[in-house]
Amino acid sequence: MRCFSIARLVLCFALTLSALAPALAQARFVSGTEDLPLMTGLAEVKDAGMVFDTPAGRLVEAQAEGSIAASAVRAFYAETLPQLGWYALESGDYAREGEILTIDITEGNGRLGVRFALTPQSK
Repeated sequence: MRCFSIARLVLCFALTLSALAPALAQARFVSGTEDLPLMTGLAEVKDAGMVFDTPAGRLVEAQAEGSIAASAVRAFYAETLPQLGWYALESGDYAREGEILTIDITEGNGRLGVRFALTPQSK
């Protein structure tokens, strides 16, 4: 009887992992970060970013583009970033653990450009 329960538990665990696998495989993050998601519909611009570590903290800059609405990008990050520990500043930037995240959005020629800049927070 106990073997049946363990086998059932293992089966449930395997099914859960297989259900989550597509979502985990599709999760993309901005280059130079492990925890700043790249919104679906945006693609990073290759060779347009940089990552640099300084004694004060890391500097990360990345650019992405897509054919989606600026309001959708703002809404995605306003909803997602607080779940990852970021809090909104009055300036519209985000802060977390001594870092500032700036997200600049530009529109033109039917394309949307998004610039991510991560810098150490001034003391």
